[in-house]
Order: sequence, then C-alpha cells, then structure tokens
Amino acid sequence: MEENTMIEVDIAHDEMDIVCERPDTLLDARMHYCPGCGHGVAHRVIMEVVAEMGIQDQTIGVAPVGCSVFAYHYMNIDMQEAAHGRACAVATGIKRVRPDKFVFTYQGDGDLAAIGTGETVHAINRGENMLIVFINNAIYGMTGGQMAPTTLIGQKSTTSPYGREVGFNGHPLKITDMIAPLPGAFYVTRTAVNTPANVRKTKKAIQKAFEYQKLNRGTCFVEVVSNCPTNWGMPPQKSNEWLSENMLPMYPLGDLKTPSKEELENA
Repeated sequence: MEENTMIEVDIAHDEMDIVCERPDTLLDARMHYCPGCGHGVAHRVIMEVVAEMGIQDQTIGVAPVGCSVFAYHYMNIDMQEAAHGRACAVATGIKRVRPDKFVFTYQGDGDLAAIGTGETVHAINRGENMLIVFINNAIYGMTGGQMAPTTLIGQKSTTSPYGREVGFNGHPLKITDMIAPLPGAFYVTRTAVNTPANVRKTKKAIQKAFEYQKLNRGTCFVEVVSNCPTNWGMPPQKSNEWLSENMLPMYPLGDLKTPSKEELENA
C-alpha cells in the first residue's frame, strides 16, 4: 500500500501576485454598511488615491451626518465631523487655516443637496480650494429611506410611497449640473461605482481632483452615482442594474467642467 505524501510549497510573500490588499490608509475595521452598498467602494477608491499619492499625513477629510458620518471609522487620515449639511463650511475653515493640506468633504445627497445646498453653492462660488465628494444614491439612506432631492420621478420612498410626483414634490435636483457654471468651480465631473470600469473612472477623477488642489484654482466636485440596496428594496446586483437603467439616464456620467490646457499651463 503506497504511503500518502504531502508536498509543501513555500512561496515567499513578495513572490506572490497580490490581486487586492487593504492600503494603509484604510483602517482594519469591521464593515457596518449594508451588503452591496457603494459607500465601501467609494471609501476604498479615495483612500487608494491618498496612499498612491503619498499624502496620508497631509489629508484632512470632513464627514457630516448621514451614512457618510462613519467615514472616520474607516479612513486612516485626520477626519473632522460636521453638523448636518455643514461640511463645506467646516472644510472652508480648515483649508483657510491650513492651506498646505489636502482637504475634502464626503457627503451624501440628503446632506449636500438638501440641508447643505447653501453651504455647497456658496463654497463653490467662492472657489474654495478643496474637493467635494458627493455620493448620490437618490435616497436618504441612514434615516430610513425618505425621499431625497435626487430621488427620481416615480421612485418610491418612505415619504413618497406612491412615487415622486413632480406637481407635489418637484423635479429631481441635478446638483452637479447646477454648480458646474459657477466661476469658482474648477473641475466638475460625474462618475459611478456600479461596474469595475466605472470604479476605475471614479478613482481617476478623484486623483485628478487632488492633483488640481495643488494648483489653488478653485473647487473640485466629484459626484459619485451609487446604489442603496436596502432602501431601494432589492438585492445588490439588481440595484446596480437598476442604477444603470434608471439613474444614469437622469444623471449621465462624464465631465461637466474641466480646466483648459491654458489654465493648467498657467497654473
């Protein structure tokens, strides 16, 4: 009877092909977001950019109320909480006191496009030299799934159980289109995190925005169209499909405002 033999293979860590690993800019924290939520992807993309640019100790993030409030629980950088809707005001103060730092806000649609509209518009109109990351999932996620300014026409929520009606609730607010014409806006784009290709484009947009902050030419604004499986009432894969079929026609992806070649050369 042949003896069983076991062959041991010793592969050094540095010889292995690492497909994916957690960057040092992300804390080793237990995930609290709902399964399939796009916030986790957005967190990783931002922190990958910070790590690759080598600016971990130079970056300050501001997160207000909403699902985004827990960004400090995952991002291994200096973080500051802000009152609901006031992230841009807080970030303005931080950037003016510490202009040498990379400053960004991380805000949801209920926060930025509702209670924080005033702070957002005026900060951009002043051309505050910071990055605003706007997560748009068309719903108030943290507080129970109420209708947000970005909720689509006909979309159901806890406060629009029969669907959003234009005559009663008004039109969805395309905040990115609204702020793009402001003279203080330097770079404005809309991306998504529903497919691998879109995630890569989102990362590229975030990197551009941080690079542009070195130029001190105005506000960079990156809208990230995302999903909310729990409050949309569907599994993660279906929610990403629904996003492509319903949200992207209303919120098409792409650059809305980019600096010209002359602006970059003369910066």
